[in-house]
Amino acid sequence: MKSDYKSAGVNIAEADRFVDHIKPIVKKTFTNAVLSGIGNFGAFYKPDFTKYKDPILVSSVDGVGTKLKIAAAMGIYDTIGEDLVNHCVNDIAVCGAVPMFFLDYYAVGMLNASVGRKIVAGLARGCSNNRCSLIGGETAEMPGIYSGNDFDLAGSITGIVEKKKIVNSSNVRAGDVLIGIRSNGLHTNGYSLVRKIFGTGENLKKKYSGIKIILGKELLRVHRSYLDIIQESLKKYSISSISHNRRRNHW
Repeated sequence: MKSDYKSAGVNIAEADRFVDHIKPIVKKTFTNAVLSGIGNFGAFYKPDFTKYKDPILVSSVDGVGTKLKIAAAMGIYDTIGEDLVNHCVNDIAVCGAVPMFFLDYYAVGMLNASVGRKIVAGLARGCSNNRCSLIGGETAEMPGIYSGNDFDLAGSITGIVEKKKIVNSSNVRAGDVLIGIRSNGLHTNGYSLVRKIFGTGENLKKKYSGIKIILGKELLRVHRSYLDIIQESLKKYSISSISHNRRRNHW
């Protein structure tokens, strides 16, 4: 019996094709601060601290959640990468930080280079729109953990803020005025409940055909980045604290 990676469900040739696909996409997000290309075990970034008196790095990590099931059911993969970047950007933007660089983790049962390319294109678009670089990532092919078209997508972000301009919840006081900003949809929150109401990701497209396909596309509306409105607001107003979603799983 032949024993090799391919017989075990890991296609190295497809992984190489995937990397070749994404190299030009990712490199478009690079700035002069990025010191390495794709292929190293670590990514190198030289931050510019000259504009800061007391620079503080701010990092966060997050995932897209079960919105991935909707994307897979609809066969729409070019938006969830942007969802992920915007969510992570918002995590540090509410602290007063601006993003510098982003890394992703993409795990599948069986790699499809064309699907992966669409996901990375969304990541790169999100990074470009938020003026940060996609400097690296990991693609893991794990048959037995993921089956069919199941996959997971997560990412980490690092940004920077002047220490005296850090925004955090400890500044909140009784009597503060709460101001809400309209979202453009569900973002990446609550999709387990959505899928319970409307059906599982696997049968969404089949079960909700015709006009209901609009529902699937609406559920895939790209998570909004609040970076610019937060930065502009911080310049104009005295703000005690900012929150872009319900704090639950962050620690």
